[in-house]
Amino acid sequence: MANCTSCSAPLPANTQYCSYCGVRNDIDLLGKHDYQVIDSTSERVCPECAQSLQTISLDAAGSLHIERCANCYGLFFDPGEIETLLDSAVAPVVTVNLELLSNINQDRYPQNAKVKYLRCPVCRVLMNRVIYGYRSGVIIDQCRSHGIWLDGGQISHLLEWKKAGGQILNQKKIAAKQEKANAEQFKKAFRKDYSRPQQSYGEQSADGDLVASVAEVLFKIFE
Repeated sequence: MANCTSCSAPLPANTQYCSYCGVRNDIDLLGKHDYQVIDSTSERVCPECAQSLQTISLDAAGSLHIERCANCYGLFFDPGEIETLLDSAVAPVVTVNLELLSNINQDRYPQNAKVKYLRCPVCRVLMNRVIYGYRSGVIIDQCRSHGIWLDGGQISHLLEWKKAGGQILNQKKIAAKQEKANAEQFKKAFRKDYSRPQQSYGEQSADGDLVASVAEVLFKIFE
């Protein structure tokens, strides 16, 4: 059982709040990351504050370079960099803790956040607002060409989401979606193949009736 970092009291299961002193404890991760500024004025611009972003180097993942706003603490990741950071900062997870995941999302969800569209720090085109992963509770701003913007605090939310097994749920959802798409593709191909004899001949033979019956059973299986 984990203890509160403030008062050392035992933490209740599946929550980060201490019931004694009320302090929220960070989930134990492999780095709340040490960084150093390697460029204080990059060419990329903060979509929130309209000032130059810093380029920082994270010790995690072999000195990962990302952009950071010194004012609002937002972060900009090139494509694939968030995944690199999640893999390096969170130990491998093999189980899903749904109760903890729910509590994390409830704790961190910004209740009064205004919906607004931000411009990409690189091309200045309006970015899309999308959910990062299944049940992450994190709405990111994404430029398909240049990367992803996270508001201050959202990277911690994603790290905790993965620690609670959220990435496992996301991978299962993607696999199920792909399996469904494959089944639909198979059904269409099967229908196409076995509709040709019926179109070519005025009457079906007994063999044709049997093939049609088997095809109907297969369609039901894959639905």
